[in-house]
Amino acid sequence: MNYVPSSVKAEEWKISQRRVAVLCKEGRIKGAELVGNRWFIPNDAKKPEDPRKVRKSGQKKE
Repeated sequence: MNYVPSSVKAEEWKISQRRVAVLCKEGRIKGAELVGNRWFIPNDAKKPEDPRKVRKSGQKKE
C-alpha cells in the first residue's frame, strides 16, 4: 500500500492540513499512520463525510 503525507491529501480534498490531522486523530481515515509528528495516509483513502448537518431554509428543527 502506498502512503502519502497529509499535506498531499489536504490539497486533494481542498481542506487544511490541520483538519486532515484531526480526522486522522479521530480515526476517521482508515489506514492513517502517525510517523513521528506527521500523518501518512493511504494513497487510495477517501475523504470522510462531514457529520455536521446543514439546515436548509424551510426545514423544521428536530
